[in-house]
Formats: sequence, structure tokens, C-alpha cells
Amino acid sequence: MAELGPVVWPPAPLRTERLVLRASVARDRAAFIDLLASSEVRTYLGGPRPRAQLENAVPEVPGRRPGVFVVDHDGAMIGIVTLDRRDAERPGHVHPDAGEAELSYMLLPEAWGHGYALEACTAALGWFANAFPGEPLVLCTQAANDRSVRVAVKLGFTEVERFEEFGAEQWFGVWSSVTPSG
Repeated sequence: MAELGPVVWPPAPLRTERLVLRASVARDRAAFIDLLASSEVRTYLGGPRPRAQLENAVPEVPGRRPGVFVVDHDGAMIGIVTLDRRDAERPGHVHPDAGEAELSYMLLPEAWGHGYALEACTAALGWFANAFPGEPLVLCTQAANDRSVRVAVKLGFTEVERFEEFGAEQWFGVWSSVTPSG
């Protein structure tokens, strides 16, 4: 997340009631491969990647870069939350010069349905609001991914537009920590 500005990375682990958002460590490698090879996880993300290819490509300590939080439950990785800059070449922007911060996440299927995505993303949003006060954050997901759209709305993202990308309709929303004065 060096692209997001001058922040210390990784930050101290973020703790919620049930989760810890932390930097990746070597023991997370198998879970990273499981995430990327899962046909369930990757249904709306371009499909699974071949496990053999991942075994060769994923580094010993995967996801060790600014903006990647490992979602840890009871000492084991159950997913990731990522904060990155949205590529200016892609559709969907709220700034005329593009480059907005973008939230994304993936959880292993066994972690679905427990509220972990909402809990982890809420913690990441809190961190982001403190690190980048007043900066909006965007989220893009396939409109057909009902679960992800519901999480985005619960997190406070407001739909801005829909567009076609990757052969599917995309839901694009924006979140801001700035509360309107009234």
C-alpha cells in the first residue's frame, strides 16, 4: 500500500471481537494457495488458478506487501482484506484523475456465513479512516455476487454506478469516513 501514501506498513495487528488482521507469515502459504485455487472463492474473480501453478508461483511468505491484511481466526488464516489503488485504466472512479483507494477481500468457503467478512472489512475501514482521513474508498464486485453486494451495503458503501467489465455487470460503490454536516 505504499501507493496509498506515507503510512507505516504493516501496522500493528488490528483486533476485533473474533479476528486479528495482521501481516502475512510463512504458515499462511497453504491458505493463500487454497484461496486462489478455490472455484467457490474465485467464482466472481475470473475462476480458480491451477494449484500446481500456484505451488510454484506463491512465495514462501505470500501477500507480504503494503495493503494486504491476513484475516486470522483462532490462529489460522481464513482470508485476506486488501487496500490498493484502483488502476486508472479500469472503469469505475470517483475522482477525475482516478487512483482511488479500493477495498477487496476473499475468505475461504468454510469462513463464509459467520459475519467474518463484515467484521474484517469494518476493522480495515477503521484503520483506513485513521490513516487517510476524509479520503473516499471504492469497492467493485460483480453485480451477480449478491453476498458481496450485501456486505458492501452493510459496510456503508453507496452504489455509484454499474458497468460491464470482465464480461459481467459490475457493482461499483464508494465509502467515505466523512460525515456530512447538516
